[in-house]
Amino acid sequence: MANTVFDNLNGKKLIFGLVHLLPMPGTPLYQEGNIEKMTAKAIADCKALKNAGADGGLIQSVDVYYPLTDDTDYARVATISMIAGRVREEVGDDFKIGIQLMINCITPSLAACKATNADFTRCTALAVSADNPMGHVEADPLKVAEYRNKIHAQNVGMISEISGYHVTGEYNKKKIQSAASTSMRLGANAIEIMHKDFEMNERLIKDVKEMGDIPVILGGGTTVENCKERLRYADGALVGTAFEGGKWGGPIIESIVADYVKNVRELEREMGV
Repeated sequence: MANTVFDNLNGKKLIFGLVHLLPMPGTPLYQEGNIEKMTAKAIADCKALKNAGADGGLIQSVDVYYPLTDDTDYARVATISMIAGRVREEVGDDFKIGIQLMINCITPSLAACKATNADFTRCTALAVSADNPMGHVEADPLKVAEYRNKIHAQNVGMISEISGYHVTGEYNKKKIQSAASTSMRLGANAIEIMHKDFEMNERLIKDVKEMGDIPVILGGGTTVENCKERLRYADGALVGTAFEGGKWGGPIIESIVADYVKNVRELEREMGV
């Protein structure tokens, strides 16, 4: 099995910024000029993340209208691949790049990762079908596994979201643990959870950790002020609005990222990393 960015962390906390794009070709809200604008934004955002010491960025489509199946328009795949390729040229190989075509286009995202030497993708429904605000998403792990093998993308890490913004539902420990173990058995390299309530967020992390040495990535809810507390038992975080100065979809602000990274690295030292 090829190594991924989520292997052998040894206490290190991964910090990934969310790089929000504009509507892409092949989607209803696309406008001429979006490609140039979002390419420039992605490069600037990832440079800000790298300069501030973050580990990487997840380049994420923001199209408002999303397919609920593991499929998408060719133009979206081509566009996000071009953008990720440009980012890679600017930031180098040591900066970790993720690609996610929303909301659950896993195989197209894997293809884009393979084509651009990106490091990971995020899966809304890898092993367990899920209801979310955009509708019901049906998992198809066999399709994902077969395609991942076909294009030799085992080194592209997969984060499986099992509870958070895009996967909703009442808390149930057995279901959380089942979703985590099933995800890992079917090819995930890390589990994503998120809850706005601190105690529930911590409970979800510990539920997953009871199942073994499984990397847990927080899918939101962290800020400069609370990151040390929230990341104590987790292995990393995807950070969106907090890095954008509270303006979702805005530019990533380097000084905020630097303060966040400083606090997380301090936490690592406190924990003996």
